[in-house]
Amino acid sequence: MASEAPSAVSGELRSRSLVAVVGIPVALAAIHHGGWVLTVLIAAIVAVAAWECCDLAARSGAHPFRWFSVPAAVVLVVLADGQPVLGIWAGHAFVTLLLLGTVSLVAAVMVSKVEQALFSVSATVFGAMYTGGTLAFVILIRRLPEAQGEFPGLRIEGFLLVLLPLLVTWAGDTAAYFAGKQFGRRRLAPRTSPGKTVEGGIAGLAGSLVTGLFLGFFLEGHANFPITPAAGALIGLLLGVAGQLGDLAESRFKREAGVKDSGRLLLGHGGVLDRFDALFLAIPLAYGLIVLNGILA
Repeated sequence: MASEAPSAVSGELRSRSLVAVVGIPVALAAIHHGGWVLTVLIAAIVAVAAWECCDLAARSGAHPFRWFSVPAAVVLVVLADGQPVLGIWAGHAFVTLLLLGTVSLVAAVMVSKVEQALFSVSATVFGAMYTGGTLAFVILIRRLPEAQGEFPGLRIEGFLLVLLPLLVTWAGDTAAYFAGKQFGRRRLAPRTSPGKTVEGGIAGLAGSLVTGLFLGFFLEGHANFPITPAAGALIGLLLGVAGQLGDLAESRFKREAGVKDSGRLLLGHGGVLDRFDALFLAIPLAYGLIVLNGILA
């Protein structure tokens, strides 16, 4: 049995490495290209994430309507590509979610096996909002310079703006993981996620802050949305907090559903919700902070 444990660990590491080797270059290429390529990638991620979110709700006792929630989540992403201005997109998104709630309510009333109509309708709408409504901001961030009049061919600023929350969140998550393993003693949220520690959480915030500071040196010279190293550090810290809250929220969902992972699509990583949980809160916040920083600058 002792020889099987290292083998299992090495197999998991190989699976994780394979996902990273394939996924990271694809993601970077799509973010750099923007347009329909990025929209298709985000829409695919959102579709799987919405399905997994509905599955967690179903395991918790609801009867979410997956075939309504998943398309609605994708529509929210497509709308962001068609209307990359926040005010316009938000209006269309509100109508989409309103229609989703209305259709789900009618379905809950008509389907006799639905015993908790309020829970089921709420889970259906939440599945779309939590996934498509948040990750649509990847596209809105990517298109921010264009909305300010930058020539679409000059992709570097929008590319870097999207990398800001992605790298900050990844660095924070990585720092929290290794620091927690080495120095973790006090549990951060024992009822929600027993594996997370206060020490790991502090290290994660430090990693996010330092990464934001570093990225500020690349973004302070851009004309549309300059971000100084000091502003980058503050943004990194706030995104680090949001990322950890997003991670804890998804852990709470899984605990209530009685599962370890939200899915098995990503080898060694669990489901899509497991991989992107921190970004569901960090990405929308990043949009707001970038715009606010541009106004104050």
